[in-house]
Amino acid sequence: MIDLKFLRENPDVVRQNIKNKFQDSKLPLVDEVIALDDAYRSFKLEGDTLRGDRNKLSKQIGALMAQGKKEEAEAVKKQVTDAAERLAELEKLEEEYSEKIKKIMMTIPNIIDPSVPIGKDDSENVEVQKYGEPKVPDFEIPYHTDIMESLGGLDLDSARKVAGNGFYYLMGDIARLHSAIISYARDFMIDRGFTYCIPPFMIRSEVVTGVMSFAEMDAMMYKIEGEDLFLIGTSEHSMIGKFIDTIIPEDKLPQTLTSYSPCFRKEKGAHGIEERGVYRIHQFEKQEMIVVCKPEQSPYWFDQLWQNTVDLFRTMDIPVRTLECCSGDLADLKVKSVDVEAWSPRQKKYFEVGSCSNLGDAQARRLKIRVNGKDGKKYFAHTLNNTVVAPPRMLIAFLENNLNEDGSINIPKVLQPYMGGKTVICKK
Repeated sequence: MIDLKFLRENPDVVRQNIKNKFQDSKLPLVDEVIALDDAYRSFKLEGDTLRGDRNKLSKQIGALMAQGKKEEAEAVKKQVTDAAERLAELEKLEEEYSEKIKKIMMTIPNIIDPSVPIGKDDSENVEVQKYGEPKVPDFEIPYHTDIMESLGGLDLDSARKVAGNGFYYLMGDIARLHSAIISYARDFMIDRGFTYCIPPFMIRSEVVTGVMSFAEMDAMMYKIEGEDLFLIGTSEHSMIGKFIDTIIPEDKLPQTLTSYSPCFRKEKGAHGIEERGVYRIHQFEKQEMIVVCKPEQSPYWFDQLWQNTVDLFRTMDIPVRTLECCSGDLADLKVKSVDVEAWSPRQKKYFEVGSCSNLGDAQARRLKIRVNGKDGKKYFAHTLNNTVVAPPRMLIAFLENNLNEDGSINIPKVLQPYMGGKTVICKK
């Protein structure tokens, strides 16, 4: 959510930003919110004037009564009563208009960074750099579910009976590999100075609307019936929510945290849930990283976060690349975003395994996350997040890049301690 004062003083900048995000249907919202803000401020000014006048009149009543001027005192009392009635009307209007302004402001997209490429959708994202040499073996690589099933590691049929499409049972060495990757990613981030955290897996609605747009919420979140609780779609939601309505001393920044959680997503609007695949699913686990920092620190931390993911994948010899997300592919709260994509030897292309985002002060403004500066002035923090790993999607990249012709899977050295010393997973 952008600053209302900024919109008021720079409406053309806000309009151009909306155009850059190809959301022209939102252009009328700029004039609408300016008109509402003008009305709100006029109500507030009138109210403040009436409050001042009421205080003066109240003092006059006592003086007039002391002088025996009862009729004049009664007339002043009538003015005070009329003022009180008008104040009640104005306060109601202030509240009503304030809520209307807030609702519109939460749908106007954040101002994107000048470095973001302009494009309509993810097809216009820009490749930044490749890491590692993509390889395609001289034998056919099966579909990822076939690899898992051949290793006795996947049961989709039972999951379908229990929960429906978009769920799975991981079994045996594949389940162990899944946990090994999560544990390795946890320790990798701890070694980089991040504090490990296991957050709540449910959050209240005020946190949901603080960390994401209404459109994202509708497409992603599962609501707990009868309670003001939602299942998290990523631990970023509860991790940023941890700082809701807080004032952080400047010398306590940056806050760098890495978290583990299960994640739950409706995937509403997705291009269908593959019946046999585990690429796009309703439930998965994830290691995440978040940073809360001073505004001038956020560009530095943005680069550090996506580099962490690249480095992690390269320790497992998985080729990756980074993509700069174009303006039309950015969610409304994001200032800048880079996707990390892993190489798929089977598809002979890269696919997304992580997304790094700088949200500026948008989440902090919604959640009232402020910093107490050394000069005593308070300002909104900047928040960033990035995926460390998110199995089982990451498992797809791992299995395809470590598959042998006989169907076995090599375990890289960094994961062997988490796999009980195993160096290979063999077919059942």
